[in-house]
Parts: sequence; C-alpha cells; structure tokens
Amino acid sequence: MQISDSSSTDSILRQILPSQHEQPQGGTRIAEISRRTSETDVYVKVNLDGTGVCNAATGIPFLDHMLHQISSHGLIDLEVRATGDLHIDDHHSNEDVGITLGQAISKALGDKKGIVRFGHFVAPLDEALIQVALDFSGRPHISYGLQIPTQRVGTYDTQLVREFFVAVVNHSQMTLHIRQLDGMNSHHIIEATFKAFARATRMALEIDPRRAGTIPSSKGML
Repeated sequence: MQISDSSSTDSILRQILPSQHEQPQGGTRIAEISRRTSETDVYVKVNLDGTGVCNAATGIPFLDHMLHQISSHGLIDLEVRATGDLHIDDHHSNEDVGITLGQAISKALGDKKGIVRFGHFVAPLDEALIQVALDFSGRPHISYGLQIPTQRVGTYDTQLVREFFVAVVNHSQMTLHIRQLDGMNSHHIIEATFKAFARATRMALEIDPRRAGTIPSSKGML
C-alpha cells in the first residue's frame, strides 16, 4: 500500500473535513441598512466576520469613539454615516444609529445558524469594572445597571448611553444585561461598557464548529 505524501493528504482532508473558520450557510455575514426619517439619515454596514475596521461619522464625536470600541474589540467591520438634527440635541441621531446598527446586525445574522448565541465579558478600565452578558435570543430585553456620576462627557449626554443600547437591543432582538461592578469616572464607565459589550458580542457571534450549521436552540428556531 502506497502512502501519499503529506501535501496530498492535507489536500484530501481539506476536501473532506470542513474548516472551523468557514462561513455559515449563506456566505459572509455582511449587511447594510439605510434609514431615513424627518430627523435623521443613517447608513450602517457591518461585516460580522471582519477584523475591526471602523469608519464612523455620526456628527457626535463621543459616539464615534464608542462605535470604534464595538468594531475594534468585537472584530466587526463597521461603517456608519449619519446626519441629523444635532442643532436640537444628540438624542435622535444617537437613537437612530442604534436602531440601524441593530437592524444591520440582525440582517447579517440571518437565521442565526451555527452561532454560539451567548456571550459574556467583564471589562476593566482603570477603576471602572463592567459586566455584560447577552443572548441573541430573538427576545429583546435590556437590564441596565450603570450609575454614571456626571450628566455629560464632553458634550455627550450620558443618558444617551442607555438609549443607544435600548435601540440596538430592540432591533437586533437580543437580551442584554449590563452591570457596573465598580467605577467613579464617567468616561471610564461608559467606555468599559462598550468594550465589554463588544467582546461579549464577539463571543456570541462566533461560529461554533460543533454546531454544524444548526440553530442554537432546543426549539429549533430563534
């Protein structure tokens, strides 16, 4: 019996055994959403299998900074463009970016076959320590436990942090729990939250090689 060389064997195995890095059924998980209202005009494009490339221009510098955290630490390629009625305040643009991002994530996920589904992470940032746990369950729910000590970080109203996550949750249909374990500095608390959210999301959206492309639910659907 003749034994083939290692390169031939590797070639055969690659044909027989699927790689754990292969995309789920339906191809690369990329989606884009445009959303226009009388208050805002928002475009979001996501690649859930990206490398953390981000181009964010919302007109709200602090929100752009946080979107970069989601992209960088979630390894999601993210393009966000938004114009809105910032002469009134940041509320509409902040919320509508969250809505459109949630819709884009949902569209890119499709039927959610093969994903890990659950994610959790605890992120420190100096004195701040934030815990995030989430589930792409198809049931939108948020439990928000941040206690941000100041009303503003720069020009950004810190009440808008919760509004952003509510919008993402409702339109990606995820369950999200955010807990503040420690923290005194508003910037640190918020940034640690976005970093923990990004890492938890990255965990949940990874493809589980043992799932073999099935939906991660005993019910057979999410």
